[in-house]
Amino acid sequence: MNKKAHKRASEPPEAPAAPPLPATAPPASETPAKLGGKEYLRELKKLHVELVKVQRWVIEKGLKVVIIFEGRDGAGKGGTIKAITERVSPRIFRVVALPAPTEREKSQMYIQRYLPHLPAAGEIVIFDRSWYNRAGVERVMGFCSDEHARDFLKVLPGMEHSIVASGIILIKYWLEVSEEEQTKRLQARIDDGRKLWKLSPMDLKSFGRWFDYSRARNEMFAASDTAWAPWWVVPSDDKKRARLNVISHLLKHIPYEDLPRQEIKLPKRQKPDGYREPDYPYHYVPAIY
Repeated sequence: MNKKAHKRASEPPEAPAAPPLPATAPPASETPAKLGGKEYLRELKKLHVELVKVQRWVIEKGLKVVIIFEGRDGAGKGGTIKAITERVSPRIFRVVALPAPTEREKSQMYIQRYLPHLPAAGEIVIFDRSWYNRAGVERVMGFCSDEHARDFLKVLPGMEHSIVASGIILIKYWLEVSEEEQTKRLQARIDDGRKLWKLSPMDLKSFGRWFDYSRARNEMFAASDTAWAPWWVVPSDDKKRARLNVISHLLKHIPYEDLPRQEIKLPKRQKPDGYREPDYPYHYVPAIY
């Protein structure tokens, strides 16, 4: 390989032109009815079986995977991540949701606080929001300047190219919720005591800045929707369909095979050999239900 060809292979190509803006939902004529609970659980069970196969394959082959979830407040990121992880090992599928940066972290290079969370061999790391905070919430809410956000977006494609070149499978999802559905979901957080913890002061402040977020999203897509790390947009007004679609898509983008396993049989229990339950005054939980 000559020097010019080697340079082309080692350097990331330029980021593409701005992609089409993501639709908030398919046209009304193409929008299927919302998925029922029984059908959802039936399909989710099938996908969970495949995720367990992925887990075994990732461990066996030492794969490294990063999955990023971004989207507006109420888009369904948390529920989708829970659907992915509820039947697999948290030691293999690690969820990273970083809190606000400390004063020390604010003085670091921006991406520095995320790098320690990248996976080692045999790990899948799921970012519930990621370094894209700089291009989204931080920019819209005034925690960084437009200049800092744009400087970040300029270097981002090269950084993600380096991540992919290191052998990490990088998959990025943007969950797109409509104005009406977001309003409905945030109002539900106000009205339902079980969901109050999901509603932060930041959610309330950002709610009125719909179009600022839209502009920030568009610029983010234009800068970072690359051939090596494309954005995958998921219409998420129907949360159940969105979760199934994401998992199905994920399974197609992590190469895996169903590893053979030995037949498992429970061993025989030992004989009591004179053991008797003690006459002990246990403190039982009251049987209210």
